[in-house]
Amino acid sequence: MTTRALPWTPPNSRGVEALPVSEWWDAVRAAPAIGEHALGLLGDESGAVIQDEHGSLYWLVKVGSATSWHLREVRVLAELADESTYLGVPPASWTTGPKTHWRVALSVDRCLTDAWRLWGALAEADHAVLGPVPQGRQTCYRCELPTDEPVIVDIEHGGSGAGRTVYACPPHARIHQRDPVAEAATMRRALDRGWSR
Repeated sequence: MTTRALPWTPPNSRGVEALPVSEWWDAVRAAPAIGEHALGLLGDESGAVIQDEHGSLYWLVKVGSATSWHLREVRVLAELADESTYLGVPPASWTTGPKTHWRVALSVDRCLTDAWRLWGALAEADHAVLGPVPQGRQTCYRCELPTDEPVIVDIEHGGSGAGRTVYACPPHARIHQRDPVAEAATMRRALDRGWSR
């Protein structure tokens, strides 16, 4: 099977080439943990997928099909009104890493991913990897900056009153260290009081 029947031509075998998004496709980038989970959920329903040297995954989708998405650690690369956006695309023959390569090989039969299936897989991956989505903007406990993509990293229970929920931005959520002794004590108190089963 050749790539000549594709509406666009992948770069030659010399290296990664910056191609404009929204000319033939838009791209959806997912952070490594989210992307891996979503790729597993999609299975054979995934189109071609690029993996960069940092582990992020990029799906190609129909132009304009993902512009309104808002998921944590997921970015849509699409045409912007005042500037061009490009995606580094490896040659079709590059199918192994560690450099940027096609994680799911590009072919005539496997190019674009159905945007709604991809959104469903990414939304499920978001919930599985990062937990429930808090409402509104929150402040990260570590960098103390507001984030539109808050992740609940801890729930501190007060001994005689209300506790508090601890939020982090996605990068700091990955490095948050939980206190297993405090969590065990909290669970024991909840069980003793009949608040949990």
